[in-house]
Amino acid sequence: MLRQVLHRGLGTSFSRLGHFVASHPVFFASAPVLISILLGASFSRYQVEESVEHLLAPAHSLAKIERSLVNSLFPVNRSKHRLYSDLQTPGRYGRVIITSFRKANMLDQHHTDLILKDGREVYNGHQLGGVTVHSKDRVKSAEAIQLTYYLQAINSLNDMVAEKWESIFCDTVELFQKSNRKVKMYPFTSSSLKEDFQKTSRVSERYLITSLVLVVTLAVLCCSMQDCVRSKPWLGLLGLLTVTLATLTAAGIINLTGGKYNSTFLGIPFIMLGHGLYGTFEMLSSWRKTREDQHVKERTAAVFADSMLSFSLTTAMYLVTFGIGASPFTNIEAARIFCCNSCIAIFFNYLYVLSFYGSSLVFTGYIENNYQHSIFCRKVPKPEVLQEKPAWYRFLLTAKFSEDTTDSEEANTYESHLLVWFLKRYYCDWITNTYVKPFVVLFYLVYISFALMGYLQVSEGSDLSNIVATATRTIEYTTAQQKYFSNYSPVIGFYIYESIEYWNTSVQEDVLEYTKGFVRISWFESYLNYLRKLNISTGLPKKNFTDMLRNSFLKAPQFAHFTEDIIFSKKYNNEVDVVASRMFLVAKTMETKREELYDLLETLRKLSLTSKVKFIVFNPSFVYMDRYASSVGAPLQNSCISALFLLFFSAFLVADSLINVWLTLTVASVEFGVIGFMTLWKVELDCISVLCLIYGINYTIDNCAPLLSTFVLGKEFTRTKWVKNALEVHGVAILQSYLCYIVGLIPLAAVPSNLTRTLFRCLFLIALVTFFHCFAILPVILTFLPPSKKKRKEKKNPENREEIECVEMVDMDSTRVVDQITTV
Repeated sequence: MLRQVLHRGLGTSFSRLGHFVASHPVFFASAPVLISILLGASFSRYQVEESVEHLLAPAHSLAKIERSLVNSLFPVNRSKHRLYSDLQTPGRYGRVIITSFRKANMLDQHHTDLILKDGREVYNGHQLGGVTVHSKDRVKSAEAIQLTYYLQAINSLNDMVAEKWESIFCDTVELFQKSNRKVKMYPFTSSSLKEDFQKTSRVSERYLITSLVLVVTLAVLCCSMQDCVRSKPWLGLLGLLTVTLATLTAAGIINLTGGKYNSTFLGIPFIMLGHGLYGTFEMLSSWRKTREDQHVKERTAAVFADSMLSFSLTTAMYLVTFGIGASPFTNIEAARIFCCNSCIAIFFNYLYVLSFYGSSLVFTGYIENNYQHSIFCRKVPKPEVLQEKPAWYRFLLTAKFSEDTTDSEEANTYESHLLVWFLKRYYCDWITNTYVKPFVVLFYLVYISFALMGYLQVSEGSDLSNIVATATRTIEYTTAQQKYFSNYSPVIGFYIYESIEYWNTSVQEDVLEYTKGFVRISWFESYLNYLRKLNISTGLPKKNFTDMLRNSFLKAPQFAHFTEDIIFSKKYNNEVDVVASRMFLVAKTMETKREELYDLLETLRKLSLTSKVKFIVFNPSFVYMDRYASSVGAPLQNSCISALFLLFFSAFLVADSLINVWLTLTVASVEFGVIGFMTLWKVELDCISVLCLIYGINYTIDNCAPLLSTFVLGKEFTRTKWVKNALEVHGVAILQSYLCYIVGLIPLAAVPSNLTRTLFRCLFLIALVTFFHCFAILPVILTFLPPSKKKRKEKKNPENREEIECVEMVDMDSTRVVDQITTV
């Protein structure tokens, strides 16, 4: 009972709101436009986020703490050219991978001279790729060589000069490539990832304009019909304008609050498109159900009462799910900012649909009531006047006048709309046909089977090349690096941050045991081998061990590359001690398989907690991988929990709690299918796909909630009858928004960017699977699953009979008159 009271109360409130909007249409139409223009002027403060690590690396991770500790122990001296000086932080640098088109040996004299032209001789053994060896420690040939140039960036001026140098470096490498056709060069700098990440926005511009034109065209066509009075083409355009104004307002607020733009924001307009257009089409569908002899204010009030309750609940669902994603619980900054901005845009979209689009509906309503042309706003002449006009003129001004139609014809005046006619006359009967249902159920089982197959293969995607434009230096360099340098993992720093007994043979064995299985580039192992070559025992007393160690590093040339890998300290008695040291490890693993590298990181960390020696491991790539799986999945997990909570809570607000049960099952089925099929389509679970899945929850509820609500609340007829009724009432709005949404997505598939490729595939699957559920799965399943719909036959009660005297029947052949009394 309480549910029904709340439901009626909310409906009455929205009815009054609609009446108020219809009484002041000019204000509600102009206010959103003025607000959008004022806030849109803030684009003078437009800023771009330049730190990719800030956006895509987990905000709270152990790797960042480890990096701080490493930087405090071993400050990077970029004024010197040392081995692996980029292990702690990439800083500013320029890199180039050099290969041959014919897979020639890059170590032969010709290629060596070419590489060293005007250069200097440096140790580069650790940057050889595609290596063939003679023996364990001798290289026979190498298919690729990587050269790295480190730059100083100790202050802002230094950083500015280094950034300019990186740009010139890439141009110089490209010029060198043009003059030396026998080699292939892949340049890369510390700025390349940032530039290629933001390049997606630039290459997407013309495709987004194409998408806008297509959506405008189809939205206008979807709102048009042959009847020139009842056609509403302007509402299709104004519905899209409503979404645009809300997006512009949200962007203005972001600029005013100091927010920065990044390429992930390309997904926000498509979120707005799916939610906003469905709301406007649903209002238009409700308008078609109102009586034409009512005043515009009454019709608007009826529209608000009929459509705004469901639209408000779905908007609340958007705000809750994306609001949880915008909370501090989200560890990926790009996801948090995206969810925050989406919440702002959706909130203003809701307000503008109520105000701007509601007032637009009022204006077009007055045009319809005055029998004016829906496009030209000209008074449509009577049929007898049109008969004297040319055929093309009669075609443009075709309309039905209320005085020329009966009550039954008035109820069907909107059936000339193509989609309404198609659903009512053909599709509803076909999908509920007894012979069609088994095939739909079979198709659903096939859908679940393939979804399960993909779901079992889901993988997390922490590869940063998935978020950049395709024809870029980042993609080319990453491809070459994976081809030639992926036989081993990145070089991992092994840092001992306590003073241990290096002279103790048991400690030496422990250190070597911890790094067993790795290729070691270590001062420690080199020094032990050095002592053995001198026939000196490695188990020396502390003073002898450390004194020889220090002297060796100062004098012996074989230790020149390791002078920065040990931190010595002098005590009060001039005794030298080793307080910290580092070595470098390389594991035999595929860098392309991020799971192996992540497992390696976790294994070494667990070892550091149980070992006798206190050490940490670090590589700059760990900042992106650390807790990536949990950080990426957290927004989706939290959003799902919040959606379930809201569905449970709203069960006390809706007229029947069974609606929420069906909604929950439908959302689970859609999300399961989307995850499975996107995996089969080679889309990994990364930041972009997770944000799309959060949107998928809301998109499914947007489209399925009105259908389920109409079906569940229906009484007295069969299930099949109410399934047909639900499709007839809400199917047109779903179909219109779906067509516009898909047309808007199609140009996104052509954008040369991995980010937009992921965006397109995920959003396309969400729209397709939801459409499949709305128009096939639900209409079939609801015909034989709860709630039951029993026919209620009214018992004839003689006390309640009503006598109606009909017209007299006259026999034309005689004067006999018969009075007929009919009992109803």
